[in-house]
Amino acid sequence: MKLTSLLYRAARLLRDAEVITSGSPKKMARRVKNKVVGRHVFRRINRW
Repeated sequence: MKLTSLLYRAARLLRDAEVITSGSPKKMARRVKNKVVGRHVFRRINRW
């Protein structure tokens, strides 16, 4: 794995941890929703 990919992955995991430790259900729900929507859009684009 390239260094850049590793750093981006670490940043995403760190943000997930920050949202969870914040304890805000609103932030957690928004984070999950955005991940699901992003993955769905990415899959649609890759099918072309």
